[in-house]
Amino acid sequence: METSPRTYEIRTYGCQMNVHDSERLSGLLEAAGYVRAADVEPDVVVFNTCAVRENADNRLYGNLGHLRPVKDGHPGMQIAVGGCLAQKDRDTIVKRAPWVDVVFGTHNIGALPALLERSRVQSEAQVEIEESLVTFPSTLPTRRESPYAAWVSISVGCNNTCTFCIVPSLRGKEKDRRPGEILAEIEALVGEGVLEITLLGQNVNAYGSGFGALSAAPDEVRAMTADGSSAFAGLLRACGNVDGLERVRFTSPHPKDFTDDVIAAMAETPNVMPSLHMPLQSGSDAVLRAMRRSYRQERYLGIIEKVRAAIPDAAITTDIIVGFPGETEADFEQTLHVVREARFSSAFTFQYSKRPGTPAATMDGQLPKAVVQERYERLVALQEEISWSENKKQLGRTLEVLVAEGEGRKDEETRRLSGRASDNRLVHFRAPDEPVRPGDMVTVEVTYAAPHHLVADKPVQYVRRTRAGDAWEARQAEGPKGVTLGMPTIGRPAQGQAAAPGCAVQASTPA
Repeated sequence: METSPRTYEIRTYGCQMNVHDSERLSGLLEAAGYVRAADVEPDVVVFNTCAVRENADNRLYGNLGHLRPVKDGHPGMQIAVGGCLAQKDRDTIVKRAPWVDVVFGTHNIGALPALLERSRVQSEAQVEIEESLVTFPSTLPTRRESPYAAWVSISVGCNNTCTFCIVPSLRGKEKDRRPGEILAEIEALVGEGVLEITLLGQNVNAYGSGFGALSAAPDEVRAMTADGSSAFAGLLRACGNVDGLERVRFTSPHPKDFTDDVIAAMAETPNVMPSLHMPLQSGSDAVLRAMRRSYRQERYLGIIEKVRAAIPDAAITTDIIVGFPGETEADFEQTLHVVREARFSSAFTFQYSKRPGTPAATMDGQLPKAVVQERYERLVALQEEISWSENKKQLGRTLEVLVAEGEGRKDEETRRLSGRASDNRLVHFRAPDEPVRPGDMVTVEVTYAAPHHLVADKPVQYVRRTRAGDAWEARQAEGPKGVTLGMPTIGRPAQGQAAAPGCAVQASTPA
């Protein structure tokens, strides 16, 4: 007797690395014979978790609690928990939620199908946490969430010791992929129709440090750094030689590793986009020292100045934490000063909250909620004003926009479509008379500016149908997505998506 294949759903929390891991988990499950759940209760629910927020565990156990009666009424249903919180809490998860079937960590996502089968056969929970990376995730099967834009992981782990961040202890020390492997993946993606790639790493511009001494690095790394360039600058330039690759982005860099040759590579490589996400965290030297961020205000503003000189139209975004332990009003004023000087196109702002297991959680000088809230509101108001002012400078400009899927929440009622300009600004544009698909390119004129988006209500000047649009069209026959709950689009996220600082940040409430 034939039985239907088991179905799955993945629920993702946190940063781009988790999002990309979920694409790998989807690929693994589909390679093992599972299919995505479509309008049915899934047989397998996978939680890919984040541990950066203080209340991350409460959120997970709340969701697990809601799922328990569903599982009781669904014979054979399995629940798996992976990601950073699983790496941190390990056996605690099955003690607090004994109806969970599988717990796996950040270093062994490839084990999920085997752990599910073992749990099913043995009728008991399987907990498997590795202390170091078993298989580089990019070697695993993948089910990409977008046919026109893709994450490409160039490294995993982080060698920094920021006092507010628990990620290095959960993801481990930085390990880098060989350039040839990265470029081969990019070329394969382009062959499938992808037009835009985002190079991804916990500290993306430290790429190369994971190989250790240059003398011990692979020949291809030594070749791309022979002229004295950093490995990351060399990788950006190599991306410029990939035929058919129209847009290259990267996230998230660290100011301490942001060198002049990277700025030159951005400016001189045509398909590297004029957008930069440069985390600030604080404008106060004293707070940066307490955070163990190895740069100071002068160094940070110097980078911004050099980027603007080399790439005048660059849109620069940032992350800022308000209310770090010991932050004084004078310290906070220094953050406001940097915001005024840097004129970010947008900022992902966070009120500091304790991250269990981080040095900052036990520091003296924890600030009252009311103080943090008041400062946060002042920062948001300032950045809102600057964002609007910077967006108004786009009025009358002609932009090429990559049409996106699901970026404009009001597109249906406004009869507009949405996409991203080269600088990653969100653009809502008047739907053209001819058909246009996600992945296609449109040329439009900006007619209105708001703090978080642009509008182009004049007729579209030109529609360029692309291989990416063809790939999107072909994907429609494959059914609904199976990765849910906080899945971001490529590029800057929509307002209101939640994430956390301290890793490759995907989203927060933009200021």
